Amino acid sequence: MGVTTTPSPPASASDPTGPGRAHWLRVAHEIADDLAIDAAAREQAGKPPFDEVSGLRESGLLNLLIPAELGGGGADWPTAYAVVREIATTDAAIAQLLGSHYFLSWSARCFTEPDAAARIERRSATEQWCWGGGFAPRDFPLTLTRKGRGYVLEGRQSYATGVLVADRLAVRAERAGDREPVAVVVTPTHPGVRIDAAEAFGQRLAAGGDVEFDAVPVTVHDVLGSLAADDDMLSPSAALASPIGRLLSVQLLLGLAEGALAEAREYSRAGQSSWRSSWPDGSPQDPHVLTTYGELTILTRSAAALADQALAAVHNGLARAEDLTYDEYADISVHVTMAEAAASRAAQESTSRALDVVGSRSATARLGLDRFWRNARAHTLHRPVAHQFRDAGDYFLNGAHPPFVLPA
Repeated sequence: MGVTTTPSPPASASDPTGPGRAHWLRVAHEIADDLAIDAAAREQAGKPPFDEVSGLRESGLLNLLIPAELGGGGADWPTAYAVVREIATTDAAIAQLLGSHYFLSWSARCFTEPDAAARIERRSATEQWCWGGGFAPRDFPLTLTRKGRGYVLEGRQSYATGVLVADRLAVRAERAGDREPVAVVVTPTHPGVRIDAAEAFGQRLAAGGDVEFDAVPVTVHDVLGSLAADDDMLSPSAALASPIGRLLSVQLLLGLAEGALAEAREYSRAGQSSWRSSWPDGSPQDPHVLTTYGELTILTRSAAALADQALAAVHNGLARAEDLTYDEYADISVHVTMAEAAASRAAQESTSRALDVVGSRSATARLGLDRFWRNARAHTLHRPVAHQFRDAGDYFLNGAHPPFVLPA
């Protein structure tokens, strides 16, 4: 896969803020166009996305969120969300990989001291690391045991995004003894780390897999900080990690819905629908086609409007920084929960019913339209929409705050 974009130059003293939003959106559009060329063939092959990650690295997108003074792109979260959504319209698996990378590489700011976070981000920018892993709770957690001046990490983590291509893993582990959950950074090339590729039916290019840790040494500097979900104990920066990460999923699902509708529309405009009616096949005047597109467009744009509200809430929360109150955080989390539910429903409906519009031709493997449905379905399984409706309803009826949930 050839990427036409050129690497972004490191920020200089005369450019302390990075290239700017317009630059990154242009780069994301070019990457999405490049991925679209052979999206169906690459997805069917299911090979680890080393070439795709190289393209992201060459374009500068891996360093987008790292401050310019540390050698990164100097962009903000609204820009990162827009980049993920743009790429998801053509390749949702690569968008998931990139979104997970953004969250994990940025998470040091939430869970460790500023100086330590800056050291990690500077090195990540210099060496252009791709991050994989995840902080979601597991039924069988990893164990971090004290040994000498450091620790050893043991256990097996089920599916985690990006691990097949990652330069660094960020994972959740429990300290032996008090069982406090902490964020840990691990080098995947250590001989005690074994990674097995996942056999998922969707999001196959997200480089996901299971990771086994066999007495892997961890220094004290590689333990970032607590992931405890006690809302009363969370700092504002740590609390915002939940809605920030979940909003990445919202953008990915919106991109999926928009991409599926755009691709189906091309077939409808070309008269390639196989629906039988009194209208010629695939006619843009077919009332069934018009009704379906109308429903799905309204559903997707409604979800996008809720996502915009959630994004504004998150952005305002980041601006308030340590002045953020618990009630303000809870309100941000509710906005994201509602956006999650709407985006999940929009993605599932659009990617499924777009196949109906195209008709029996959508079953052709060559077209690869099924990848949109499989990707949406696989992604939404990690956080079922029923949970989001329940949390939103509990807030509306009882004033209950949504739980602190880190993204899977």
